[in-house]
Amino acid sequence: MKQWIPTLVPTGHPRYVEIAEAIKSDIDKMVLAAGDRLPPQRAVAQGLGIDLSTVSRGYAEAVRRGYIESFVGRGTFVRAAAEPPEVPEAPDPRRAQEEDPMMNMPPEPDDPALLTRMAQGMSHVSANLVALLRYQSVIGSVQDREIAAHWMQAQGVTCDVDRLAVTAGTHASLYAILTVLAEPGLTLLCEELTYPGIRSIAARLGLRLVGLPGDADGILPDALDQAIRQDRPVALYLNPILQNPTTATIPQKRREQIAAVLRAHELPLIEDDAYRFVAAQAPQPISQLVPELGWHIAGVSKCFGAGLRLAYTSVPVAGVMGQFSQALRSMNVMASPLNLALLSRWIEDGTAGHIQTFVRSEAAARQEIAATVLKQCDLHAAPEAFNVWLTLPNGTSRAEVMGRMGNRQIGIMPSDAFAVGRTPPEAMRVCLGGPVSRDQLREDLLALNDAVTRKDWLG
Repeated sequence: MKQWIPTLVPTGHPRYVEIAEAIKSDIDKMVLAAGDRLPPQRAVAQGLGIDLSTVSRGYAEAVRRGYIESFVGRGTFVRAAAEPPEVPEAPDPRRAQEEDPMMNMPPEPDDPALLTRMAQGMSHVSANLVALLRYQSVIGSVQDREIAAHWMQAQGVTCDVDRLAVTAGTHASLYAILTVLAEPGLTLLCEELTYPGIRSIAARLGLRLVGLPGDADGILPDALDQAIRQDRPVALYLNPILQNPTTATIPQKRREQIAAVLRAHELPLIEDDAYRFVAAQAPQPISQLVPELGWHIAGVSKCFGAGLRLAYTSVPVAGVMGQFSQALRSMNVMASPLNLALLSRWIEDGTAGHIQTFVRSEAAARQEIAATVLKQCDLHAAPEAFNVWLTLPNGTSRAEVMGRMGNRQIGIMPSDAFAVGRTPPEAMRVCLGGPVSRDQLREDLLALNDAVTRKDWLG
């Protein structure tokens, strides 16, 4: 193994780019030769005195540029000089913008081997570029829907290709479903603490939201029954796995009880299964217990990244695909065939499974950090969730904590964004994913713990 530490030259570029450029410089100077095995990333991080995640991104960038190659179980090696890079040498700095930290994002891959696999999927897109630039079916091609249906079966979702549509994300599906089911002034049921997106969509469509009380297992079946009788709603909206924001998952028994109430009243269900592909042992979808009433949305943003803007949506058994398709066409025309081709290739070549494994592992590691740093706090959490739900101690307000954390990188959102039909509790969603490194996450959580627990805070 080469005893090598890069010499970083300040260029104004991000540090990880400077690491990749240092690798290329030492290859050009013959300090590194073809076949040389590079030191482990941790050793380089220690040698440079920088964050391990920065070195991981630097190695990944060098892999992307074609300078080195990485093999699971063997290590990272300098590529032969005769092998040309398969991608442009440098990323466009204008596209290096970070996402909104207030969004609940998955951890970002930093393993060079995984990033290489993900990038290789673009060769399939490139090979079919002309065809993918054409208009295609509003619900996705038969090929892509068949790939999706087979893969979703492996994820615990029974999926009929004829009832499956690929949409431009969960928001597009929710908007189209509600235009099919509802009219302004009607009522939609949801949880008392619910996904902010459904609040904004309901407001845009002029719908009245009614929040249902619940316990640790989800909404109460008796409360659902009473609300249906009293409010005559058009549907029930649920986010039943790793619920945003509480991280709760509705267990199978409660799912069956909810399904029984829906069936008794013939009330449609809109099941926003946003974290279906993140949870390793996800219960059966509630919509499959009421196939004649259930709309099931399996978005991919929370596992593969929001930039894909794709969701797999199953419509009820009743023949409503035509109405749903018309609603989609009026809003989006179609989901991007380019994005869909990339995701389908990832599914077929196994890359999707590798991404799932990474996301679950990294989410669990970040949850352990949160549990350790915030051990004095009242947390609701789950090993695979990207956030924790933090209930503040008596005498501490969410406004105070938000003010104290205003200059931090982690995303914190107060309960006001989630509460429906109730006074927002003194609580907040704390996001653990996105581009924030583990070291930065730990630092920001220490500051949060201080902001929540210190009694002598002076502002």
